Amino acid sequence: MPAPPHDETGHTWHHDNKLLFDYTKLGGEGALEARGITGFKSGMPAFDGVIADEEIWNILAFIRSTWPDRVKEIQAARNSPHH
Repeated sequence: MPAPPHDETGHTWHHDNKLLFDYTKLGGEGALEARGITGFKSGMPAFDGVIADEEIWNILAFIRSTWPDRVKEIQAARNSPHH
């Protein structure tokens, strides 16, 4: 399957920043395995060793910057320590 849109019509914003980072760095399967979910098949490759951590964070910040305020607020709440 192709990558989902990263705008408000996709599901990227439904996830917290750490999962988005891990998904990019470790790939889909690796990110979920790190959270205890095994056997998940994902087409998302790992970019560890290809893109530096700081660059991953910068890419994710750019993607977040394109979201409408309402979506930014919802996604930001997913990053709170109380969520």
